[in-house]
Amino acid sequence: MRKKLLVGVAASLSALTLCCAGAHASWPVGPAADASLQVLAHRGVHQQFDRTGLTRDTCTAAQALPSGHTLIENTLPSMQAAFAAGATVVELDIHPTTDDQLAVFHDWTVDCRTDGTGPIRDFSMDALRALDVGHGYTTDGGATFPLRGTAVGQMPELSEVFEAFPQGRFLINVKSDDRREIDLLHALFTERPQWRAQVWGLYGSPDPVAYAASKWPDMRVFSKATLKACLLDYLKWGWSGRVPEACEHTAVTVPINVAPLLWGWPHRFTDRMRSVDTHVVLLGPVSLDDVGSTGVDTPLLAADVPDGFHGYVWTNRVEAIGPALLGAPE
Repeated sequence: MRKKLLVGVAASLSALTLCCAGAHASWPVGPAADASLQVLAHRGVHQQFDRTGLTRDTCTAAQALPSGHTLIENTLPSMQAAFAAGATVVELDIHPTTDDQLAVFHDWTVDCRTDGTGPIRDFSMDALRALDVGHGYTTDGGATFPLRGTAVGQMPELSEVFEAFPQGRFLINVKSDDRREIDLLHALFTERPQWRAQVWGLYGSPDPVAYAASKWPDMRVFSKATLKACLLDYLKWGWSGRVPEACEHTAVTVPINVAPLLWGWPHRFTDRMRSVDTHVVLLGPVSLDDVGSTGVDTPLLAADVPDGFHGYVWTNRVEAIGPALLGAPE
């Protein structure tokens, strides 16, 4: 989601919160008795990378950090490890293939992480399965590639994910601005309706997200546009206790350094969102220099999650943060 929006409104939220802090503070409201903290694992368990100088075109596999494991994002072993670490929801990314399947892979091209070249949507699913998704990972500037050859055939098709984790729930990121992925999803769910229930939510660019909402009115969808509309309306009306229509039946992602400025944060705010069937997702801190999705990825940030928080915590390090948040042994 567009983090600049939240940074931009933070000052206004702060002023309004200080103005009327007593009337709608959260302290009189405790956590809901029938709710609990949930963990949302971004890309499953995956290789971390150095964010120094990160741009939208950076090949993050080329600046991987030592991890102590060999799991690779968006693969079945990665998702299995995320669920085992306590994730309620695993986020994944989809792209259409030339043979009308949905490949699960983050990047727009295969050049960075694999031994292939070109846009992922220019491949058939069989051709993608032949690639080594660990080929490009290096932690020493290219001197060695420790995952090379270990992940041939590990790029899954979306139906394989649903089959592998029938009890799993997934947040789907539609990577393009067109509607083809939505049509392919619709065909998939028409053939196998039970898979629809495994989709916790769907997000991406405004047009395909709006198209998805027209296909599945009961599906929780969100985009930069829906987030902006909800937050700005809540900024205007949250002091009154009113939940704007733009905040209904969706998901609201909130950076942890902005969240305390929201009316009634944490418990009154999350209760209000729950009353309109909306999930609150706590992200990592936002800044104007950030690129990519920051999560609650360190013990220090995990300690800042409010006691009794009954929303979702977005993390890139579910294997470490999940057990810490849930009170389970690592």
